Amino acid sequence: MLARAVEGDQSAWGRLIDEYDGLVRSVAASFRLQSADVHDVAQTTWMRLLQNLRSIRDPERLAGWLWVTATRESLAVLRRAARLRPLPTVDEAPDPTVDPAGDVADRDEARDLWAAVAELSPRQQRLLVALFRDELDSYDVVAAKCAMPIGSIGPTRARALSRLRDKLAERGWGSADL
Repeated sequence: MLARAVEGDQSAWGRLIDEYDGLVRSVAASFRLQSADVHDVAQTTWMRLLQNLRSIRDPERLAGWLWVTATRESLAVLRRAARLRPLPTVDEAPDPTVDPAGDVADRDEARDLWAAVAELSPRQQRLLVALFRDELDSYDVVAAKCAMPIGSIGPTRARALSRLRDKLAERGWGSADL
């Protein structure tokens, strides 16, 4: 599909977006961005892909490229928002329910998790996103979204989770983290 998109095939471009837009948006959402910012990150990520279509050497790693690009764009949105955020007044007390260290740890864990997911096959990525990010209600809907037979969902999920567990263990996640 990527080679056909490079040649200007609009249907191939549309299929690329259909296949990977969920991944791009889930990466942005993992940074807890507002929905408008998630949309902006997705648009910018697709624009970056369009600008770099000819420079992608390994089409098999497109999901990883999109993940990294969406992550960078999400971080850029967060940096811009931090610069624009007004400083609190002196008499403002910090919110005791906010745990900044916990938020940073959660973001780091989410980034590691999605980096590991991006290393899975596109089929396994789509299935995990459909099952755990999109939280689809039935296997019929999951099967339709992932274009796989219902009977393949369980075994594919088991293989994907096993590979994901191995990838996270390589990143230093212990059994308690998993």
